[in-house]
Amino acid sequence: MANEVNENAPANSLDMVPVYIMGKLYYVPPGSTIMGALEYAGYQIKRGAGCREGFCGACATVYRTPDSYKIQYGLACQTVVMPDMYLAQIPFFPAVKKTYDIDELEPNDEVLSNIYPEINRCVGCNTCTKSCPQELDVMDYIQAALRGEIEKVAHLSFDCIMCGLCAARCPAEIVHYNVGILARRLYGKYLVKKGEYLPKRLSELKDGKFDKPMKEIMGLSREELIKRYYDREINFKIA
Repeated sequence: MANEVNENAPANSLDMVPVYIMGKLYYVPPGSTIMGALEYAGYQIKRGAGCREGFCGACATVYRTPDSYKIQYGLACQTVVMPDMYLAQIPFFPAVKKTYDIDELEPNDEVLSNIYPEINRCVGCNTCTKSCPQELDVMDYIQAALRGEIEKVAHLSFDCIMCGLCAARCPAEIVHYNVGILARRLYGKYLVKKGEYLPKRLSELKDGKFDKPMKEIMGLSREELIKRYYDREINFKIA
């Protein structure tokens, strides 16, 4: 996730927070996020960072605190450093994603458990829910998946950022976010009510109706894009 580029200067204030990054002691300002601490310590973040606002899930980080033997997990852009925290970055949380053709699936009660049978090992410990930085009811949507409730799984998992923290903590080795995205794909393709204008718009896109205006937009400067965004006419209808 991070590459070291220089040494961090010794702390000259009692207000600084000591943290260990890859086993080495650094002093960082209080209130720093893990990501901020890494950059303050002289690390250049080249991977494992995205939105920096807690919504992309790219910066999942492993850490320990001196008062516990347990390995903890969190998003580096949101988790605030604590004194004597030990940090370690890994490029991703490995997880097995099953291969399937969504066009060949049927939205029945067994489809989720057939593709991801490991959900049957869920022990209801709720560790996945406790580890979710989005505060989603992860265990609830796995239980819904066991019952074949595709729509409920899709709704409960809708805000998942696929950071992998739930899977990293699960004793049953369930990859919750892959179950959620399968449910959302099934729901979107087979169960949700289709928009009245969607087929027409898709046809227009396929015929190249918007190619010219899209090319024009892509050639605009940042300032011109901002101006067009705020000057645009907004049309909406409240049902």
